[in-house]
Amino acid sequence: MHENRTTYPKKKTQMYQQLQELPKKYKVIAIIKTNKVRSSQILPLRKTLKDEVEIICIKDKVAKIALDKLDIPGIKEIAKELTGQCMFMFTNMSPFKLNVLLAKNKIMMGARGGDIASIDIVVPAKNTGIAPGPMLTEFKEAGIPTKIDQGTIWISKDSTPVLRGGIINEKLASLLGKLDIKPVEAGISLFTALEEGKKYVEAEMIIDVEKIRSQFSQAHQEAVSLSIEAAYITADNISQILSKASQYARSLSIESGFMTDETKEQILQKANAQAKSVANQAKDYTPA
Repeated sequence: MHENRTTYPKKKTQMYQQLQELPKKYKVIAIIKTNKVRSSQILPLRKTLKDEVEIICIKDKVAKIALDKLDIPGIKEIAKELTGQCMFMFTNMSPFKLNVLLAKNKIMMGARGGDIASIDIVVPAKNTGIAPGPMLTEFKEAGIPTKIDQGTIWISKDSTPVLRGGIINEKLASLLGKLDIKPVEAGISLFTALEEGKKYVEAEMIIDVEKIRSQFSQAHQEAVSLSIEAAYITADNISQILSKASQYARSLSIESGFMTDETKEQILQKANAQAKSVANQAKDYTPA
């Protein structure tokens, strides 16, 4: 029979205390599932966000116990979704802005078997520094041409064993690791977030910045066009409206024969052309 546990490791105790204090200090609690995150991604992230975000990596059981004791709207809903190792982010930044920043901080990483290539994998011609042996078979299976020179394996010419979007098998992943080629772009995205009692799920926090920028640009252009057509004057369109009005007035003046200093030359040219046309018609006229 097991006795109830009364003591816990110091690290877990510290994390528990942090999860009791930080949610009261910040407006936003964001969670990332670390089963999709490699440890090499976390350190650069901490450095990038250190002034705006506090990050804690913690097991779900400790987190659930800590969060269940908090009286914060929506916190218990978040606690129910915790599984495995989780990364908590505490900040006063909007979860949407935070997710955009995370998307910008992608890094290239070494491949594992089954990963999808983020780029065309180009293996350049060079001296690998690897001694001949079983490795020759791995190069051959990957379709990378080699030769032996000065006791090492040389890649004889540039080759592309996998194109962008292709699957990297385990043997090729191992080979690329030995060649220090990193073909997988890795980023981190929020799994869920709580902002002042309002919960957001992963899909709601994904923002296509370029698409939104394009939509704003299009909406702005359409608004300007509409305001010019309606002659609704603003600081942004006044020069275009006046230019359009001026062109319309000029055309009306010429069409009606109302002479001004600006249109008299065109009116006279038009009248002259019309007179010549009438004269030519008169010459060709034959009485019945």
